[in-house]
Amino acid sequence: MNVALLLSGGTGLRMGTDIPKQYLEAGGRPVISYCIETLSVHPLVDALQIVADDFWQERILEWLKSEDKEKKFRGFSMPGENRQLSIFHGLRDIREYAEDSGYVFIHDAARPLLSAGQITECLSKVIGRDGLMPVLPMKDTVYTSLDGGKSVSALLDRSTVYAGQAPEVFRIGRYYEANRKLYPDQIRKINGSTEPAVLDGMDIVMIPGDERNFKITTKADFLRFQGIVKGGNSG
Repeated sequence: MNVALLLSGGTGLRMGTDIPKQYLEAGGRPVISYCIETLSVHPLVDALQIVADDFWQERILEWLKSEDKEKKFRGFSMPGENRQLSIFHGLRDIREYAEDSGYVFIHDAARPLLSAGQITECLSKVIGRDGLMPVLPMKDTVYTSLDGGKSVSALLDRSTVYAGQAPEVFRIGRYYEANRKLYPDQIRKINGSTEPAVLDGMDIVMIPGDERNFKITTKADFLRFQGIVKGGNSG
């Protein structure tokens, strides 16, 4: 069973708006609705779990009526103090109806340009592995600084450095255990979804990411997405 875990608990503070970015309207519909529709109609996605605050759940249920075309929604999970705790809450709920041998497909509602092709690539390439992460190559020269950015400490070989990107896919039971071992304190320090998997020695394969699948974080990102939708090129 492949379960999509859609993260929609963020507050979007960097946008400077009263409404979290994933609920802003673009093209006459909320940003989150684009991911819901794409995940719902994809044949390799069997179920959809959404992390969302109580305040937004009723609204999401209304949007699901039109966008969850294949009726794959299974339930809500509560947001945590950080992204990884939200994922952990989602995993606990998913394990109530999905076997540990299945896969969880983790994606951000604020990445509305998720494509059917990327879903297919992720869920087909992860078979037989513990997990998968799309990555993008580093285009700029990368340095480390041990004094807070005051001076250069070392130059990294950018051919060996990659930027991780959502969606990420993990075997449900194995990934749950990797996160459980970090609960309740260390999990609050996790910055990326794949970090618990790497710390626990899981077998994670990398595939090429999709630069178009950017995350809406700033107003400029939102305007960029609005432009894409307005141009009729959101799919």
